Amino acid sequence: MPEQVSEKFIDDLRSDSDIVEIVSEFVQLKKRGRNYLGLCPFHNENTPSFTVSPDKQIFRCFGCGKGGNVITFLMEIEGISFYDAISRLAESTGKSLPDNFNARNQTSLSAEAQSMLEAHEWLSKLYHHLLKHTKEGKEGSTYLDNRGIQQETIDAFQLGFAPDKDNFTASFLEKKGFHLQTMVKAGLLTNHQEQKFKDSFRGRVIFPIRNHQGKTVAFGGRIVSDGEPKYLNSPETDLFHKGNMFYNFDLARNHIRKTGEAILFEGYMDVITAYQAGIQNGIASLGTSLTEKQARLLRRYVDQVVICYDADPAGLEATKKAANILQNAGCYVKIAKLKQGMDPDDYIKEYGSESFRNHVIGASVTYMSFQLDYLKKDYNLQVESERMQYIEKALDEIATIQKPFERDHYLKELGERFDISKEAMQQEIAYRRRKFEKYKDNQQPERHTNIRKNVNTDEKLYPAFHNAERHLISLMLKNKNIAEQVQEELGGNFLITEHQVLVTYLYAFYEEGHEPNVSLFMEYLPESELKNLTAQLAMKNVSDEISEQAIQDYMYTVKSEHHRKNELQSLELQQKEAERNNDPVTAAKIAMNILNLKKEWKQLKHR
Repeated sequence: MPEQVSEKFIDDLRSDSDIVEIVSEFVQLKKRGRNYLGLCPFHNENTPSFTVSPDKQIFRCFGCGKGGNVITFLMEIEGISFYDAISRLAESTGKSLPDNFNARNQTSLSAEAQSMLEAHEWLSKLYHHLLKHTKEGKEGSTYLDNRGIQQETIDAFQLGFAPDKDNFTASFLEKKGFHLQTMVKAGLLTNHQEQKFKDSFRGRVIFPIRNHQGKTVAFGGRIVSDGEPKYLNSPETDLFHKGNMFYNFDLARNHIRKTGEAILFEGYMDVITAYQAGIQNGIASLGTSLTEKQARLLRRYVDQVVICYDADPAGLEATKKAANILQNAGCYVKIAKLKQGMDPDDYIKEYGSESFRNHVIGASVTYMSFQLDYLKKDYNLQVESERMQYIEKALDEIATIQKPFERDHYLKELGERFDISKEAMQQEIAYRRRKFEKYKDNQQPERHTNIRKNVNTDEKLYPAFHNAERHLISLMLKNKNIAEQVQEELGGNFLITEHQVLVTYLYAFYEEGHEPNVSLFMEYLPESELKNLTAQLAMKNVSDEISEQAIQDYMYTVKSEHHRKNELQSLELQQKEAERNNDPVTAAKIAMNILNLKKEWKQLKHR
């Protein structure tokens, strides 16, 4: 445990933190018995194997093997240091950090990245103040007022304005002690000849882009007068990776969890105007097409995503691409249908907030309905040959639907639209389904290979002694008396190396006077592999009322294996001695004994 922070402070902090609540900020959890289950944030999966135990205050993924306590989780998910995780937990629980705790010196960020973060925080406050309270921000406030953006919304999103002055921001940052060349790297300034630094976002309304911790890490800027580009975004930095983040995710996250649905927009203003219309679970990708990483991030939080992009050709193409990515990530996708040529802002201005909520978001169609409609753009349905081509394509899509009642629903719609009998449609679907199943069968060997790679590590068929050691350690983590009994009778004579190391730390933990506490014990373990193993064993379903005979049986199995191992080593030494003494007869007899012992050993291992 790091020396700068007292054990008591860490213990109190962890006790005051609810691991289910913390993990829920990153993973959609559902209660299963005494534990909670969700999709693992540390590896890509479609079937939940990530388990959180509120009783033990630990997490464990039975797919990839990661495990730990609330501090370990934050370190892993955020990629931050121990000290950053402590700071984050202290902030969330309202606890004051110790006087000797200097989080800045212990942060996982480089000095340059930390400087960029602080500069963004300063500028976010400055630009917001200028927009609301100064004549320098009048242009920006007029623009937002003309767009119908209310003061409450400006405050919620911390919108700002960068004055159209070349060195306003550079002068401010320099006075605050920031290295201007670093600010150029952050995208806040541009460097011209003769070392003249200019504000990159001058003359623009500022949209602060925050990470999921609520820290400003980048800006988007919309020019309010003539000039290009209309929208300008910060470049990629150590703080800002636009393919991994969403605009407004930090504010929308709780609403996404509550509603069970995320609304995906194209741009900042769509999110902001939708927010004013009562849509608080809206987010947007950051100037790029939706990425697979963003889709996986969403899937951890929510099952259903509604896509609300512009109703123009480019918006339709982007919708199609985003829907496919989200479907592949395991999301249930719906599409909000705007009137042709409109974006969300246009619709809200013309038809109002209530209509947008009820007739656009509330009337979203399924992905398949959108897909069948999307296919029509390539065909003139008034021409018979093209109409038949469209029907063929539509049947191909419907054939991929797994649920029979869903297939029947879309077949009925298609049949009625083009006056085709139900029998003919079903024959066509059956033919396509057979082709589809045959294709899947051809892919089967590869699929089985992938499945085998992801076999649950807890389902491996361990030898009897290995399972006995695992059961013992599981019991020892829960019961100090059992640990003392095992220490007295077995000590460190576990045959699996990782088990030897783990019990050594556990003995020391109890000898220091601690009571059973898996979450606290993990702080004593120096390696993530040992923490993962501890979480795995702590999650084992072992009875609290274990009999003395069962404990003795486990220890006997380990002792017997240890005896056999020593016996084998002794015979091998005797064989080498006989060979050195040029006694082939004795060496051969010993070799036969070794062979028989190994054969017997192999038979006993998996009993």
